[in-house]
Amino acid sequence: MQRRSQKTERRNACKLMGILMLGWLLRHSVVMWLLFHSLVLMTLCFHHAATSCSKRCYCSDSEGSFGGKTMRCSNLHLTEIPQDIPNDTRRLYLDYNLLTSIPANAFNDLPLLAELDLSHNELALLEPGAFRGLAGSLQFLDLSSNQLTTLDPDAFEGVRARSNLTGNPWHCDCRLQTALPRLDLEPVSLTGIICETSEPSDSGAQGVPFLLAKDLDLCVVLKKTTDVAMLVTMFGWFTMVISYLVYYVRHNQEDARRHLEYLKSLPSRQGKSEESSTISTVV
Repeated sequence: MQRRSQKTERRNACKLMGILMLGWLLRHSVVMWLLFHSLVLMTLCFHHAATSCSKRCYCSDSEGSFGGKTMRCSNLHLTEIPQDIPNDTRRLYLDYNLLTSIPANAFNDLPLLAELDLSHNELALLEPGAFRGLAGSLQFLDLSSNQLTTLDPDAFEGVRARSNLTGNPWHCDCRLQTALPRLDLEPVSLTGIICETSEPSDSGAQGVPFLLAKDLDLCVVLKKTTDVAMLVTMFGWFTMVISYLVYYVRHNQEDARRHLEYLKSLPSRQGKSEESSTISTVV
């Protein structure tokens, strides 16, 4: 009887432990399921936020095997670039708006962007790093019909896209001439830079495609100015040296004259000393 009671107690203890284990597993499995469900919802929300279309713009799937989105924000009177562009955008159209500048890192989160249309805006400034992150993807860049007068190579950072640069009031000067060789844009694209104004104004650059004017050197005036400045500086130093030499010679001449007068006075004193020495000898 005692053995049966011990076995019964063991069975009851095992059942109780099993029930406790089952309850623990059920509680934790519910918690784990809730956590997993929350994680899935968060992932879906982030994915939707990253791939949903920007407000007021129209999005569609890009044609071709590369996929991605085509986002059109044309003629919406935008004064700044939208911040909620989907990161899988492949074609972005921001033409016919009121953009005046492109800030740094404006498209840095768009690794698939291959075509960017910024034409017919009021763009006058491309800040350094404006197209950062697009060197490996961007194939076509439209900057036509804006207010650009010059180009900063630091704005492109290695972008090699085919570009449309026509319809801008380009100001051709030494700065632009120095910047062009540093640009990695397709050379044919640079033929769209036609000088509306130039410095100097009599260089004959107006109305000429700047890249094709091989004999045009707008840095000559700067070089001449530098040469003139060097000549003026050298003349100033030369004048100072001559003035110092004249002062030195005149000062030395005065000292020499005084020294000569002193030497002229020496023989008379020497004669008197010799006469006194002779008298003393006779005595």
